[in-house]
Amino acid sequence: MEITPILLMMATEVLRKGIYEHYKGERYRVLGVAKHSETLEELVVYVPLYKNETSMFWVRPLSMFREEVEVDGVRRQRFAYVGK
Repeated sequence: MEITPILLMMATEVLRKGIYEHYKGERYRVLGVAKHSETLEELVVYVPLYKNETSMFWVRPLSMFREEVEVDGVRRQRFAYVGK
């Protein structure tokens, strides 16, 4: 099944779409938030903006996407919004 704008619009709008930077430095485009078909857990659907042969699409639980991580004793967002 192809992910289309219609399917993404049906997802819960709880996260701003756009470019996010992972705390390790790579950037990703968030396409939207979907729900797991069995558990209804909200999952962020995103694509890497760098050459990546592992996967074209990634999903991560919304709660994990939004959480903070500790890097060298400093708390920071796992993914930080950087723009459209």
